[in-house]
Amino acid sequence: MDTPAELGNFLRTRRAMLRPEDVGLPFYGGQRRVPGLRREELALLAGVSTAYYTRLEQGQSANASDGVLDALARALRLDADEHAHLRNLARPGRAVRRPAPRAAVVRPGVRRLAEAMGEVVPVIVLDHRYDVLHWNPLGHALTGGHLAADAPARPATRPNAQRMLFLDPHARELYPRWELEARRAVAALRLEVGEHPEDRALAELIGELSMKSPEFTAIWARHKVLSCTSGTKEFHHPLVGAMTLSYEMLRAPAAEGAAAQSVLAYSAEPGSPSEAALRLLTSTLTAPAPRVEHDRQQPTVR
Repeated sequence: MDTPAELGNFLRTRRAMLRPEDVGLPFYGGQRRVPGLRREELALLAGVSTAYYTRLEQGQSANASDGVLDALARALRLDADEHAHLRNLARPGRAVRRPAPRAAVVRPGVRRLAEAMGEVVPVIVLDHRYDVLHWNPLGHALTGGHLAADAPARPATRPNAQRMLFLDPHARELYPRWELEARRAVAALRLEVGEHPEDRALAELIGELSMKSPEFTAIWARHKVLSCTSGTKEFHHPLVGAMTLSYEMLRAPAAEGAAAQSVLAYSAEPGSPSEAALRLLTSTLTAPAPRVEHDRQQPTVR
């Protein structure tokens, strides 16, 4: 990834979101040439020179201090995720760099954790590129029942959650609030890019999605970042209908030679229609296959 360009784009989009009156600066009316704050206005708020800020936005200053970055974060009103992303982009040498290793596999301990969550908890294990390394039967049934259950075990066919969301037509049916899911997914992906600036496979994924999905391209250009570690998602499953499920993303720290792996687990409110739907989905995993009676008469070959 072109980290200096990413830094400049991130800063420009963030200052474009603020108006002078939002941050206590006088506004005298009239039409402004640029949306949001000007460079000199942001520099004033952060207590740095306009020339220095301009060099930083243009990617020409790679040694910004913590104090300067903290001041810019305050001036831009960045949240914790955006602040961390700013630091990674401004000083890529200090970001968590992970070389693109051989195809990742789910770690045995992470697999055992996923399987220990039981038959009524959908679980999916993801790496930092959002490749699906493992899913339990209910996780597979919930999010990828149209794919082979053992697909995550084979690198050549391994699903990718970002690719599924933007390029698989099933996702448009599965998520009734698809636009919300898309925005959250891209914002989380941007955080990973900041933490792994040299990951070629991650850059190739972004390039593929940019070429094949106009929606991805439009959302990516907004430069939003968000750590999606918990929340709720709405589903409309083809077998059991509507569900609202809570999710928690449990991050297993990186092991030597490999990036971190995340355990995504879903749950339903006890006693809710969503819990009933989830249990109904569970029952489809253990229900015997319907018996099909075949005509004993051999077809006539003509």
